[in-house]
Amino acid sequence: MSIHYQKDPGMVGRRIADEFILVPIRQTVGDLQCMYTLNGVGARIWELIDDHATVDEITSAIVREYEVEIPQAKADVIEFLEQMKEIGAVVEK
Repeated sequence: MSIHYQKDPGMVGRRIADEFILVPIRQTVGDLQCMYTLNGVGARIWELIDDHATVDEITSAIVREYEVEIPQAKADVIEFLEQMKEIGAVVEK
């Protein structure tokens, strides 16, 4: 897939100890009360998202770094990105 995703500038990710946390930095109080904890694979996908990486490129990196077959990795990457879209952490380009 040649779809690209871009991180929303209103969401920041930070590694704290052994956890990776996404925190919205928007202006409304409701947004500030939401924090999202990512597992290791989710954190790696987050790190791989940039203006140039496609879903296929992210999937290839996950396959190289984890013991997973391409179809499962691709399904997981797409599911993760869809969840990130739902919470406003990424936008499709």
